[in-house]
Amino acid sequence: MKYLFTIILLAGIFITPAFAQEPNNPSLIIDTLEIPSDEFNTVLREAPIIILDDIHSISWQVTIDNNLLYANPNGNAVLRLYDQETHDEFIEVGMGSEPDYKFWVAVQTPKEGYIVVHSDLERGWYPQAKSIISYTDRAGLTVNNGARIVVTNLDIGQFGIDSYSVYGKEGSTDPPGVSSGSMIIEFLSGDPAKNKFALFPFYMAAAVGVLVGVLFLTKKRS
Repeated sequence: MKYLFTIILLAGIFITPAFAQEPNNPSLIIDTLEIPSDEFNTVLREAPIIILDDIHSISWQVTIDNNLLYANPNGNAVLRLYDQETHDEFIEVGMGSEPDYKFWVAVQTPKEGYIVVHSDLERGWYPQAKSIISYTDRAGLTVNNGARIVVTNLDIGQFGIDSYSVYGKEGSTDPPGVSSGSMIIEFLSGDPAKNKFALFPFYMAAAVGVLVGVLFLTKKRS
């Protein structure tokens, strides 16, 4: 396993510069946000919808690095990604505090309304690993909680991200759920039809994500 990880890491080092120097790569978009803890201590109805600088469509991946410190065992941090066509359509990912680390994924579409498509009340996500949400217009939505895939090829129609919001409190009188830290979110998108290398970062991120999850679980069991 160690050798496999080293091979992928070296491949990334040697291949990525060549990819970065590709003279014609019009489709690749990368955005990184760092969301501070205070923004999660709000209720949904008061959470502002933040418009992104770029629209991520066709094929995209969102990586969540949750470095938040929770204030109580009932604390939550929730991220919503909104479709460019209508903000009535969104993808929601919720991450609860220790010791349970509950994790849920929900989608809202015009036809079906709000539906929870995955929910783990215990050990749903792993602080040592990153959660990954990926989508293509052909394969649909896939979600990895950092250790395994929990949603596979869910058909949500056409979905391009143009904005997001975060919240964590169910009621305005609830105590703060998060005390410090931040959540780092990376948006990566590209159109494979425009450039054959457009999805290379997706493959690298997915491979490294799977390896980190396997190594983490193997170490924990041993």
